Amino acid sequence: MQRMHFIIVTIMLWAGLAACAAPGAAPVTPPLTGDGLRIEGAWARPSIVPNGNSAIYLTIVNPTDHPDRLVAVKSPAGMAETHESVTENNIVRMEPRPGGFEIPARSTVSLLPGGKHIMLMGVAKPLAPGDAITATLVFASMGEVTVTAPIKDEQ
Repeated sequence: MQRMHFIIVTIMLWAGLAACAAPGAAPVTPPLTGDGLRIEGAWARPSIVPNGNSAIYLTIVNPTDHPDRLVAVKSPAGMAETHESVTENNIVRMEPRPGGFEIPARSTVSLLPGGKHIMLMGVAKPLAPGDAITATLVFASMGEVTVTAPIKDEQ
C-alpha cells in the first residue's frame, strides 16, 4: 500500500510540473549526437502583397564531428538567398551572404530575426499566417534538405 501511495504521489508531482511549463516554451533540443544535420523550428514571415518579400528562420543542428556549410537555398515561393542583418553606426541593413553560413561540428546555428536568415524576394503570392512554404537547403557536404516553414506573425 505504501508503495502504491508513493507511485501515485510521484505521478501527481510530475503532472504538476508539466502543467507549470510556460505555454509555448521551446522544446528541449536533443543532445548533439547523430549521423546528420537536423533542421528545427522552421517558420516564415507573412508577405502581404504579390511579389513582396518574406524571410525564413530556423535552427540547424550539426551533431557530427564534421563541419558543413549552408551554401544555397531554393524555394518555389520566390528567389531565396542567405542574408544577415548587420548594424554599423546605429544603422541596420541586410547584406547577402553568397557564401552561405558555416555550420561548425557539434554545434547549432540559429537563423533568427535581426540576424542570419533566408531572404525570400519576389514572393509570387501573399503568404498569410496559417499558410506554409517549402524551401530546399543546399549543404556543401550533406546535400539537399527540404523543409516546410509555416507562416507565422513575428515570434
